[in-house]
This record gives sequence, structure tokens and C-alpha cells, in this order.
Amino acid sequence: MSTPVAAVTGANRGIGRAITVTLAAGGFTVAASARDPASLDGTVTEAAEAGGTAVPLACDVRDETSVAKMAAEAEALGPVHTVVANAGVAGPTLALHEITLADWRDTLATDLDGVFLTFRAFIPGMIERRGGSLIAISSMTGKRPLHGRTPYAAAKMGVIGLVRTLATELGPHHIRVNAVCPGPVAGPRMEQVIRNQATIRGITEEQARAALTEASPLGRMVEAAEVAQACAYLASDGSAAVTGEDLNVTAGVVMY
Repeated sequence: MSTPVAAVTGANRGIGRAITVTLAAGGFTVAASARDPASLDGTVTEAAEAGGTAVPLACDVRDETSVAKMAAEAEALGPVHTVVANAGVAGPTLALHEITLADWRDTLATDLDGVFLTFRAFIPGMIERRGGSLIAISSMTGKRPLHGRTPYAAAKMGVIGLVRTLATELGPHHIRVNAVCPGPVAGPRMEQVIRNQATIRGITEEQARAALTEASPLGRMVEAAEVAQACAYLASDGSAAVTGEDLNVTAGVVMY
């Protein structure tokens, strides 16, 4: 039996790296992509240290041709069973009337169009093979407000709508489509979010951080590895009856 293949976008750091390493450790050959393939060196090394294989590929999820090329290279490794559309940007932290159209469009092009293009590239092969798992990384901000982050919130809510509708389209082909909605994930990117929230809301960084942790019944942030484990579940046969879901990994900050 051939080794199953998974494709992960935005695999060079943070959640994407954790997802890649977890899937590789779980037996997948992972086509790990990022705009700059050289930035994937750490991911490839970590996957190998975990006993798995990650193959670095170039992909700009905003570009249709780039995504198609990545998908073809991933399929060359073997039939792709799981796709994790993870690549994304934070977008601006500003009042809506201060956001430029260019920044608005760039956020949606990456965070929403990127999911569309990534999934679209792999769906024909999955339909032909009559099976597969498509996983989009949304956010708890797709379900609740985050001050000054309207483009990001709009994109992440759009991802949930895409997932639910696509699940109904692809169900007859035995293809499952789900979203994972992380809460505040500890790391450099979240530290920047905290700094930006403090600035736009006129509070201290300590207050901005507390607003995130105090909203959690567990009183903490989320680890990237915990988001990765949710993706591993959705890639597995153990989730065979799960489709059209938006799975929260928020330490209880969001329960709907």
C-alpha cells in the first residue's frame, strides 16, 4: 500500500509547520509549500526528526498558476488524500475607513481566494478517486469580532461558508470538507496581534493579552501543536462521518 500524501500550504512556520510535522509523523508524505521554498528548510528538518517526510514546494496561494503547479507537483508524489489550506496573512489592524482597498484585497486574496484556489486544484483528482479530506484553517475571528480586523474577519467567515457549501457539493463523491478555527495561538504572530490590539484600543499589551486568556475557561492560549492534532483527526478515518464542520480549537473562548 502506497504512503498517503497530504498537501499543506503556508507550511514554513507556526501552525503550518506544526501541521506538516504532525501529518508527516503520522505517516503522510507531506507536500509542504510556501511562497519561498527556502523558508521550508526548518519544516523539512523537523518532519525528518519526527520520522516523516516533507517535500518543499513553492506556492503563492494568491496566484492561480502557482497553485496549479504546486498541486501537480504534489500529485506527482502520489494521490493526494488530504489538503490543508493554511496559508494566510493577518491583514491590517485599523479602523475600516482607514483601510486601503489594496490592503483589503490582499487580505481576502490570501485568506479566502487562496482557499478557493487550493481546494479547486485538488478536487478533480479526489472526485476521480472518490475520496479525500479538505481542511481549511479559519479562525475564531470568523465567528466573533476582533477590533480593527474587518478584512481578516470577513475572509475567515467566508472560509466557513465556503466549507459548509463545498461539503454538500462533494459529499456524494465521498470527499469531506471541514474547517479548523484556532483561537489565540501562542507565538510571534500572536505577540504582534497583541501589540496591534493594544495600540488600536488604547490599552496596555498586558491588558490586551489578558483579554485573550481571561476569555478562556482554561485560562490560556492555544499551542500550534493542538491545532495540528485537530487537522490530523480530520485527515484520519476516525473522522469519516465528519464534514461541513468548523471545529474550534480555542481553549473554550468560542463554543459555537
